[in-house]
Amino acid sequence: MSFFKKLKDKFAHNAEAEESTEKYKEGLAKTRIGFTSKINDLVAKYRKVDEDFFEELEEILLQADVGFETVIELMDDLRFEVQRKNVKDTSNVQSVISEKLVEIYEAGEAEINEINFVEGLTVILMVGVNGVGKTTTIGKLAHRFKNEGKTVMLAAGDTFRAGAIEQLDVWSKRVGVDVIKQSEGSDPAAVMYDAVRSAKSRGVDVLICDTAGRLQNKVNLMNELQKVHRVISREIPGAPHEVLLALDATTGQNAMLQAQTFKEVTDVTGIVLTKLDGTAKGGIVLAIRNKLKIPVKFVGLGEKMDDLQPFDAQKYVYGLFAEGLDKEQQLEDEEADK
Repeated sequence: MSFFKKLKDKFAHNAEAEESTEKYKEGLAKTRIGFTSKINDLVAKYRKVDEDFFEELEEILLQADVGFETVIELMDDLRFEVQRKNVKDTSNVQSVISEKLVEIYEAGEAEINEINFVEGLTVILMVGVNGVGKTTTIGKLAHRFKNEGKTVMLAAGDTFRAGAIEQLDVWSKRVGVDVIKQSEGSDPAAVMYDAVRSAKSRGVDVLICDTAGRLQNKVNLMNELQKVHRVISREIPGAPHEVLLALDATTGQNAMLQAQTFKEVTDVTGIVLTKLDGTAKGGIVLAIRNKLKIPVKFVGLGEKMDDLQPFDAQKYVYGLFAEGLDKEQQLEDEEADK
């Protein structure tokens, strides 16, 4: 059974899942336009799968920011799989590539995109540099959790960036949730203390905490995040339950460097990759997962409130290869009808 057919069968008769799959297809259009056209040109150029074909495919994947280590692993797997399945015709290779990319991403993990909700109050710490869409992500997460029936509160812990508190306040009003804040320049840990105490007393389900992201002074950032951690965990043992790192997909390999830095200063449990719809290098998702072993939990596929989607490796890979996989399935169906 082809990759496309497996995906269709998995989400058949589930309108929400089918809608989400379409969001991936639309959100990855920029990556796919360049990526798929190159793959199609390659398939047209080489009728048979040989070493020259593999070398050019490797270059295309690298240009999409899939990442060197991931590409090397993928190429080794592809050579083995093509030989095992005796794939001769290049027109059948996209489905094999798709399946291998999903396998590389999932790598023995199960439901790694799930948020670690706990009984009582779940505390989520959002980290990331200025300009990556951190505050917008907090607003969209609050909207998602509220729609799931949870009560949500926000904590304005980025007290140093001008306008950060006001921006979070605007989002809280838009979503319809409360925000705990102090004046600009206040101690972030003091804000977190107030927020946790308030969330506990009101019986809130989820507290999402904004933080500063000044990478220019890593020591200060580390000290600040450690202090925030201590305050939260003192009030709620085991919290924060998630530390989500917001990264801007349009920055490509720079996002990878940011992820490495934040991994050094705090225990990042998951990544929210913003603005995936705005880049032609959407392969960065695979590079981050394979090199840093940090799961991507959400991806930004557009500007609408519900365009922040839980990450799904199969939908993502379908988004990368949509037209090619659709065509493969069409040819397979035509062959079956003969």
